[in-house]
Amino acid sequence: MMRRIDLRGADRSLDYRAALPRAELDVEAAEHVVRPICEAVRTRGLEAVLELNERFDGVVHDDIAVPPLALQDALDALEPAVRAALEESIRRLRASCEAERETDAVTTFGSATVTHRMVPVGRVGLYVPGGIAPLVSSVVMNVVPAQVAGVGSIALSSPPQKDHGGLPHPTIMAACALLGVDEVYAVGGAQAIAMFAYGAGPCRPVDLVTGPGSIHTVAAKRLLKGRIGIDSEAGPTEIAVLADDSADAAYVAADLISQAEHDVLAASVLVTPSERLADDVEAELEKQVHATRHTERIRTSLTSQQSAIVLVDDLQQGLAVVDAYAAEHLEIQTEDAATWAGRVRNAGAIFVGSFAPVSLGDYCAGSNHVLPTGGCACHSSGLSVRAFLKSVHVVEYDRGALAEVADHVATLAEAEDLPAHGAAVRVRFES
Repeated sequence: MMRRIDLRGADRSLDYRAALPRAELDVEAAEHVVRPICEAVRTRGLEAVLELNERFDGVVHDDIAVPPLALQDALDALEPAVRAALEESIRRLRASCEAERETDAVTTFGSATVTHRMVPVGRVGLYVPGGIAPLVSSVVMNVVPAQVAGVGSIALSSPPQKDHGGLPHPTIMAACALLGVDEVYAVGGAQAIAMFAYGAGPCRPVDLVTGPGSIHTVAAKRLLKGRIGIDSEAGPTEIAVLADDSADAAYVAADLISQAEHDVLAASVLVTPSERLADDVEAELEKQVHATRHTERIRTSLTSQQSAIVLVDDLQQGLAVVDAYAAEHLEIQTEDAATWAGRVRNAGAIFVGSFAPVSLGDYCAGSNHVLPTGGCACHSSGLSVRAFLKSVHVVEYDRGALAEVADHVATLAEAEDLPAHGAAVRVRFES
């Protein structure tokens, strides 16, 4: 089912990143599509958003704001088991977010101080997809770190659903109510990002937009970056599994399938030195894919160019391969898995051992599932409290403290041919 890439015996100077599969995602081409959408929202506001909702989602309505009563009704109608699962997901994520909340740091130089103050972003727009699947977990993953960071104004948008009276999916609305988010909009895609950037109707502009979405959502975020801050340009989801002979083929296959279930562009990659494991995983895939609900979507993903089984000489080479791939999700299913996991440099999140599947992280691990994709884990991190904070240096010097460095400031100012900089210090001592 999955194609194989044999890197055994390869020259260790080989560029593994170039040798590994990845879904094609032409964001630049999508920018040309979303540019007129964003411009329409900028110039015509709510009127344009309503027209775009009709064009792309087939929903005709005269308002984009979700009534608070609709949010509460959705929560009241939520199945008790789903509510309990959401509450546990929220509890665990909130605990880990509170643990990572940074405090101000103060450095002193005699009577002078420099304070590294952490300040929450004033207003954020959170985007939650609702196309292929209603990603209720993304409500949790975006809202909780923003709340823990202390963001004062949170707006959330999700596509309107024809089957639900032009409102977002009921489970998404219920999660908003559970988290106390009452500013919710029924707007999807690029027009939602433009709405957040420029404001439209009841939605005021925001400072930062976070959350995953389609290629058009990603393109809109790239186009509007600068006017708004963004978390990342998230592409199709991906999993890499580094496994040896000790791994259970049924577990590995199930985990590859779980990511392929997201999208036909999702990438599933197994890296292993064991040809026996590769064969066993192939056999399990044939059996498990046939038995799952979204068979065609999963089969398309697993048989497409972005998915593969990669054979390596040993785990040392396998480590180099997965580091080069820099997966959104990386599982380590090997002997001494924790030691190998500790040597990984590039991954959005690392799942260690046979009982830490990626789907655990999607919902209830206490980690965040909004993670860097497309190899960006080599330089970027997943969504966290830090994403909703900005740092401000607060500088306090008295006359004596300034006198200690006045000559240094004047010397460096002259070195840069900016004499007025030095004069701004000297003037304070001339009298």
